[in-house]
Amino acid sequence: MNHQPYFPHHGNEGYRVRHYDLDLDYRPNSHRLTGRASVIAVAEQALPSIVLDFGRFRVDRVLVDGKRPAKWSHANGKLRLRPARPLAPGAEFTVEVRYAGPPHPVRSAFGEIGWDQLTDGAIVASQPTGAPSWFPCDDRPGSKATYRIAVTAPSEYTVFANGRLRSVKEHGGSATWVHHQSAPMPSYLATVQIGRYEILELPGPVHQPAGVPAALESLFRHDFARQPEMLRVFQELFGPYPFEEYAVVVADDELDVPIEAQGLSVFGRNHLDGRRGHERLVAHELAHQWFGNSLTLADWRDIWLHEGFACYAEWLWFEFADGVPASVPAQRFMRKLAGLPQDLVIGDPGPARMFDDQVYDRGALTLHTLRRHIGDPAFFKLLKEWTATHRHGSVRTADFIALAQRHCAHPLDGLFRKWLFEPALPPAV
Repeated sequence: MNHQPYFPHHGNEGYRVRHYDLDLDYRPNSHRLTGRASVIAVAEQALPSIVLDFGRFRVDRVLVDGKRPAKWSHANGKLRLRPARPLAPGAEFTVEVRYAGPPHPVRSAFGEIGWDQLTDGAIVASQPTGAPSWFPCDDRPGSKATYRIAVTAPSEYTVFANGRLRSVKEHGGSATWVHHQSAPMPSYLATVQIGRYEILELPGPVHQPAGVPAALESLFRHDFARQPEMLRVFQELFGPYPFEEYAVVVADDELDVPIEAQGLSVFGRNHLDGRRGHERLVAHELAHQWFGNSLTLADWRDIWLHEGFACYAEWLWFEFADGVPASVPAQRFMRKLAGLPQDLVIGDPGPARMFDDQVYDRGALTLHTLRRHIGDPAFFKLLKEWTATHRHGSVRTADFIALAQRHCAHPLDGLFRKWLFEPALPPAV
């Protein structure tokens, strides 16, 4: 049984993935991807068959522990295989898949998501269900694993992926870029970015590489100049940065919104204006490294735990950096929400509206209300305990409510019920 009510056709039961080992070769001119994926997993029950989420590729070979399975099929977004013998509970196994073809983004209510072409290069934006567009996986947000991602592309291109860059080797007009993500990561946060980028470095205690088109370098250096200070402020408010590095890529295309990935964020050229006009988005994507990447929802219905927290982090950045109290945007968004239909429960918004602006805005207002209710010392202690307790783990709304209650002598059930589970907008904070 699949316990993902929003996307019941994604994710698989019976095993837990420990590691993905991906070797990919991408040709931008022909938009062709050739891949070898090794999925290392552990059976959680007797397992007569193994099912992986996988998109529209030609599958050339499938092996289980180095041997051909008794039977396999690939249809309707699922790769199904039957080992020669059922796997016993606790058994570790490896599925190797070799495949090729043009990556096809996954169609969704939010448009096409996953691996897609840029004007010159490639971009991967998989939230929430686009990961099968480029590798076989267990596509559930609560299914976290480590990754090795090796990508070969023509040598004039630069490749970014999750985790630290371990090596770059050139050979015959191509280059292979190898990244290791040692922190557990769900499939939807895995990414590859390919383009003609200059590699820059922002200062600070955390490694902050950036991939930027040469023509946009001066705009980037101005508009992202405060990111190192932003990282310092967020570490003071939320606790230590949870990964080895934080990379930023600026695609040489316009993007509707920035793209969140683990240890990496992607912006469009339209997010650079020389005036820091999109600095709130820089803060939002950085905050996701704590709220969404290190702490990842176990179920998509709890999306406010990502977007509400990242939105509130925008307000906190301008409060602590520029002295603009969070109450200023809080009042502005209260007025905005008061003029909208009161028809959304942000604690369970449904798959069609999980990225509705109200989930972001009202989620942030929930946190602001909690902060005013319990006071700053308790609120910021709560945030640090939240990120430390669940570092690199899976979380649910009930977990946050229970932890918040430990920081308040008075019951908080009514506050959370009104803000998260009733559609009517509560009184102004």
